[in-house]
Amino acid sequence: MATDITDITHAVDATAVMGVLRARPRLLALGEPTHGAETLLEVRNKLFRQLVEREGYRTIAIESDCMSGLVVNDYVTSGTGTLDEAMEHGFSHDWGAFAANRELVRWMRAHNDGRPASEQLRFAGFDGPLEITGAASPRQALTTLHDRLANRVDANLLPCTGETLDRLLGADDRWTEPAAMMDPSRSVGRSADARELRLLADDLVALLDAQTPQLIAADSQDDWERTRLYGRTAVGLLRYHYWMADTSPVRMTRLCALRDLMMADNLLAVAARGPALVHAHNAHLQREKSTMQTWEGPVEWWSAGALVNARLGGAYAFVATALGTIRHQGVDTPPPDTVEGLLYTLPEDHCVVDAPGLATALGDALPAAPRVSPWFGYAPLDPAHLAGIDGIVYVKDIPQR
Repeated sequence: MATDITDITHAVDATAVMGVLRARPRLLALGEPTHGAETLLEVRNKLFRQLVEREGYRTIAIESDCMSGLVVNDYVTSGTGTLDEAMEHGFSHDWGAFAANRELVRWMRAHNDGRPASEQLRFAGFDGPLEITGAASPRQALTTLHDRLANRVDANLLPCTGETLDRLLGADDRWTEPAAMMDPSRSVGRSADARELRLLADDLVALLDAQTPQLIAADSQDDWERTRLYGRTAVGLLRYHYWMADTSPVRMTRLCALRDLMMADNLLAVAARGPALVHAHNAHLQREKSTMQTWEGPVEWWSAGALVNARLGGAYAFVATALGTIRHQGVDTPPPDTVEGLLYTLPEDHCVVDAPGLATALGDALPAAPRVSPWFGYAPLDPAHLAGIDGIVYVKDIPQR
């Protein structure tokens, strides 16, 4: 594959990224093909700083628990707690242990110090309180939603008391039963208590929506949006637990789809505030369907990016990250007949590539299949997805840290 693509590559910075997009999106999604690489997080941090300084972006949203993310946001906006506490309690998936994530939070707090609220940067997690091995108890989201409403609306409008919720929720460990992901019979999601809680959660969210003018007048737009987050999360978790108890062949398809649906709803809420950079795995941000091999067989579902793109259209942009090597994980120099192999011939260690321009340059020479990965933690770029990608950030080598 001997294609000259130097004319459609640029040094990695926000100006180059915006140049390949040709329009300023409300949600700029930056994907990554593997998790936990400090190099990729450092590239993200650099781009976010430049987007703040040059393009007026004010929010970063990452693939982390939306509830935990409130801890980080409180720290960066008002200095609540300490940096150590924000890193320990404000991230899921162990993301708080990464040096580049710590530097991001430190920089955001320093940037916000002394600035008015209208100029402050905000942090958001947009994943649900979910891990691949299970889901959190809906207690925190549901009881906080109830408490916030109980303090602001006529008690007669509430569908239940806090004591009723506590009784129906029971012990949290029955919701977080680790065997439930592999064995649906161990899930509490279709118990009589869980079914009643789903109805009550729906009623509480409906009450929240119906009382919007009063609630915003009593508190603030920020408080109302936070309460809506609790409502979305409570409903989403109860729905997820319900389908964890499913025994049909499409169980894992539903669970994967529900996770990305929760992500998409959170991203739409982020977009409503203003321009934001979104960072997550390519598979969650792409416009195409996502696929995964599970212990129950292959599954396919619409990604959060596809769902958001369907709603926002041109206000959503997706820049995928592709990489050359992760040698300490067995990912060596890519074959020359792959997208990564072509990009590996470039002299730059990092560059931004115009994805539509790359597809045009390749023409009939477009690889028919993605690079084969020897490591399950890395997902190569599928050349069939180029048409749905606005730009590519290419990182030549990921060193071991």
